[in-house]
Amino acid sequence: MRIFVTGGAGFIGSALVRYLIRETGHDVLVYDALTYAGTLSALAPVADNPRYRFVRGDIRDRAAVDAALHDFRPDIVTHLAAESHVDRSIDGPGAFIDTNVVGTFTMLSAVRAYWLGLAPAQRAAFRFHHISTDEVFGSLGPAGLFTEDTPYDPRSPYSASKAASDHLVSAWGYTYDLPVLITNCSNNYGPYHFPEKMIPLMIVKALAGETLPVYGRGENVRDWLFVDDHVRALQAVFERGEPGRRYNIGGTAERRNINVVETLCATLDRLRPRKDGSSYATQIGFVADRPGHDLRYAIDATRIRDEFDWAPRESFESGLETTVRWYLDNEDWWRPIVDEQAADVRRGLTI
Repeated sequence: MRIFVTGGAGFIGSALVRYLIRETGHDVLVYDALTYAGTLSALAPVADNPRYRFVRGDIRDRAAVDAALHDFRPDIVTHLAAESHVDRSIDGPGAFIDTNVVGTFTMLSAVRAYWLGLAPAQRAAFRFHHISTDEVFGSLGPAGLFTEDTPYDPRSPYSASKAASDHLVSAWGYTYDLPVLITNCSNNYGPYHFPEKMIPLMIVKALAGETLPVYGRGENVRDWLFVDDHVRALQAVFERGEPGRRYNIGGTAERRNINVVETLCATLDRLRPRKDGSSYATQIGFVADRPGHDLRYAIDATRIRDEFDWAPRESFESGLETTVRWYLDNEDWWRPIVDEQAADVRRGLTI
């Protein structure tokens, strides 16, 4: 098949592209504006493959999207392009509305026009797959899990913008019969993760001898999903999913934030011991919490497990060790990003 990936130079998008080129025979086109979090270096491992193509373009630019669609002629559009950092959305929500809401509307409009021009058999096989987040569901108490039927209750500008984009995709499915799929995933981690996000940020700061800034008392709980497990699930959904159906994707790996950081420190202690022999955990420090910080997210992934026989291959501990090893071995990838993008600077305190 021919797979059109918006946001394919970002963290999850590039992992999907690398996986598809490595493990399948699909042709892949990456459509990405290369904003601060998108890097062609994340696509370097597949850049010379004849089944890979790259187009620099903005999802808000209807003419550019139209041109890319009609030139590549995809069977599947996977829509990952989005602003995604909660702290940045607190400081500057406008960019999140513009990209996540207006950009998704533009993609839906362009894709519908393209889809209507396909031959009947191609139109029946076509899919628009929208990749979203569990944060649209709001915050859980100490018990319970998010299911595909959980009511939306977004709490941050980021999650509100993603909720709006989910609703647009659903509406285009119901109103225009566009064959849409929606997936909502838990917290991803792994190689090539932009170092403003929690796990890579802690690795970078630990290696620099800086304080590891844990929000509040570190009691917030997240369900962690290794990115390569996520992209296997995405492939299953866009190849075999039923149009109009939603699928939650989670790692069944709930951890309090403080436990995540402690496990990361213990992993670094083994792989890159500090010169003074002490643990990296001595660098942990508690800082002012994020405004409106959701207490707990946790995914019920029963539907995707039952329908596609999908399950995570990585435990949290094995995935974290893989991630830490990658960052230790690839400082030449993340160091310029930290230096040029100030990715390790705290954001999200202006209210």
